[in-house]
Amino acid sequence: MRFILFITLGLLVACGGSEPPPLPPAAMAPPAVAKQQIAITTTNVKFDDTDQYDWTSTRPWRYPIHGIDVSKFQGDIDWVTAQQSGVNFAFIKATEGGDHLDKNFSMNWNAAKGAGVLRGAYHFYYFCRTASEQANWFIQNVPNDPAALPPVLDMEWNHRSRNCRYRPGPAKVRNEIRIYLDRLTAHYGKRPIIYVTPDFYAENNLARIRGYDFWLRSVADHPREVYRGQHWVFWQYSGTGVVPGIEGNVDINVFSGSVSTWRTWVDQNTEQPVLALDG
Repeated sequence: MRFILFITLGLLVACGGSEPPPLPPAAMAPPAVAKQQIAITTTNVKFDDTDQYDWTSTRPWRYPIHGIDVSKFQGDIDWVTAQQSGVNFAFIKATEGGDHLDKNFSMNWNAAKGAGVLRGAYHFYYFCRTASEQANWFIQNVPNDPAALPPVLDMEWNHRSRNCRYRPGPAKVRNEIRIYLDRLTAHYGKRPIIYVTPDFYAENNLARIRGYDFWLRSVADHPREVYRGQHWVFWQYSGTGVVPGIEGNVDINVFSGSVSTWRTWVDQNTEQPVLALDG
């Protein structure tokens, strides 16, 4: 079913709620890089969905800023076409566990930037390796680019894993998150984003996490109904999206605020100004 969006421009992992560590001093950040102008595409966003949900609550396409998350399973992406079709941001799979690198990461990382798509990298957590090992593996493979979006930690149960069925308890899960996030914050100079699914969030009491931005999966209701009381910045609303420039299905996401809020959030979390507006 096709839908065309016409849109007018109009926080810590804590066992007990303690604050996360402060960000490292600016002097520890990598040298500034040349800045390019990034366009915001909010009009005539053309996405399909092969299994579109019949939204009765707030419809995701009412949000102006849309993006995708991708991995090797999307194959070769025409990033210019995707950007022109309404993709403003992309989260790109980089690593999994302590020794797996997505084979398309470098290609997607460079091509997305070349097309003017703000991009960040994500790590799929594996419970049979330590948090420190996984953080080090991510750091080894993902450039410290000040213009990139904050790195993402993808926390969910992997029901299809053939060699790791271990499910630690909630307290250990939250502690693993803390170790991983502290390591990446120290290296990249920005606090990572946490991606979660409804079952993982509820089973591990992740409402106790404060000070980090959340990216929530909710494909059958608005996040406010699924994650009651949880602040969110990104919402993954479909796993069956179809976006020009990408063959097959792709996850589609929205940013939680207005165009103005998006500009502010990007300015606060990257060294990449968003200067150009379409429409």
